[in-house]
Amino acid sequence: MTKKPIYSMTGFARIARGLAGQAGFTLTLKSVNHRFLDLHLRLPSGTDALEMRLRRALKEKIARGHIELTLTLERAARTGGGYDAVLLAGYVAAFREAAQEHVLSGEPDLNALLRLPGVFNGVERMRDEELAGLDDAVMGELDTLIAAMNTMRAQEGAALVAVLEAELARLASSVEEVAALRGDVQRAYFERVAERIAVMTGGGFDRERVLQEAAMIAERSDIEEETARLRAHIEHFRTLLAAGGEVGKKLDFLLQEMNREANTLLSKTGGVAGNGPKVTELGLGMKSAIEKMREQVQNLE
Repeated sequence: MTKKPIYSMTGFARIARGLAGQAGFTLTLKSVNHRFLDLHLRLPSGTDALEMRLRRALKEKIARGHIELTLTLERAARTGGGYDAVLLAGYVAAFREAAQEHVLSGEPDLNALLRLPGVFNGVERMRDEELAGLDDAVMGELDTLIAAMNTMRAQEGAALVAVLEAELARLASSVEEVAALRGDVQRAYFERVAERIAVMTGGGFDRERVLQEAAMIAERSDIEEETARLRAHIEHFRTLLAAGGEVGKKLDFLLQEMNREANTLLSKTGGVAGNGPKVTELGLGMKSAIEKMREQVQNLE
């Protein structure tokens, strides 16, 4: 079974294409990390139908991330005046209609009109048949654009996975070291409890009863469950990395659980003599590795 790629949510791609009778267009796609799929499209006016098609296609092909898609038209300049006569006439008509409605006199300032959006830019408005051709051309390039961005995302994802695997190995090593020290730490804890009970009772105590109480308290402070759960979480983490695909949220959940176990382990072994300080050092190292992994996982799809 082929492993699915693990994508980073960081990617970029650009495609420039020509159109019949026009200079062409440039399509840019950029992705950064986000908890959900967040689409932002920047398209020329009059392309509402194209926007709907693009949104639908992007939702089908991308799971998570803040996605920005930008379409820029690069059209051939007009011969002659270099302004859009139809659009200018529309602005003039709108001015006169508003002046009549509000009983105002005067004509619009030509210099002001030429500075209005789309008038003096050396291009013509696209006709309906041109828009249809643009829509088909853009949609025809979308899969190629997404594939190019995903190539970058897969490369970034592979680099992040390498970091995760290195930190996971460090975490697993610390867990095994802690597990090896478990018996010594439990004995040290037992001795501390027995000593405190003896001090509190002033020496007048039933030794066997004190030892039984100390043993029960030490048992409640055993770290065997924490190390067992950490091992299980680490193995699950490895399984998810090996399977690939959209694992970012699952990995983040596992890391939260690992952090909880590391905190419990530290709370149980704090202040214990013998190898207690060593366990504390290892526990803090676990938390450091977990935090580094969480930072990397935030950018995985």
